[in-house]
Amino acid sequence: MDLILQIWGGSCYLTNKMLFSLSEGRSGSRGKRGRVAGWIVYLLGVPPWVIILLSQRNWIAASIEAGGIPAMVFGLVNALGDGKEISRRGDRITSAVTYAFILLGLGGSLLDRGGLVSLSQFLEILVTAGFLLGSYLLAKRHAAGWLFFMLMNGSMGALMLLQGKPVLAMQQGISLGFVIYGYAKALGNQKSKS
Repeated sequence: MDLILQIWGGSCYLTNKMLFSLSEGRSGSRGKRGRVAGWIVYLLGVPPWVIILLSQRNWIAASIEAGGIPAMVFGLVNALGDGKEISRRGDRITSAVTYAFILLGLGGSLLDRGGLVSLSQFLEILVTAGFLLGSYLLAKRHAAGWLFFMLMNGSMGALMLLQGKPVLAMQQGISLGFVIYGYAKALGNQKSKS
C-alpha cells in the first residue's frame, strides 16, 4: 500500500509542477487550461501525501499539506477567473486556515517528540515555509513562488530519503527540475513585460 501511495502522491505533485512550469507565461486558453489542470492535480495529490506523512509522524508536514488545501483552492479559483484575484475575505480565510494548521502541526510535533529534536522536524519546517509561501505566491502569479517551491522540493526530497521513501525522493528531484524551468520562464516573462 505504501508504494501505491508514493506513486499516487508523487505522480500528482510531479504532474502539477510540469503543468505549472509549462503554462508559465502562456496567455489565453492554453495557459489557463494548464494552470487550472495543475491546481486540480495538486489537490488530488493531497490525500496520499497526508497519509504517508502521518504514518512517519511528520506532524508538521502532514498538517501543512492538509492546511494547504485552501491555498490550492485559492489558486484554482484565481486560475479559473482569468487572473482576477478572489476577494480579500477569501484571501484572509485562506491565510487564517493555513496559519491554524501550521500551529496545529507544530504543536503536535513538539508534544509528540518533546521539542524540536530531530533533523526530520527541521526539514518539515523548511518544507512548510516553501510550500505555504510558494503556493500562495504562485496562486497570485508571483515569480518568487518558484523559489519557495525549490526550497520545498529540496527539503521534502531530503526528508523522503531520510525516511526510506525512494519513489517520493526521486519525484521531488524531478519536480525540482520543472520548478527551476518554471522560475526561468517567469523571469523571462517579467523581463519581456518591462
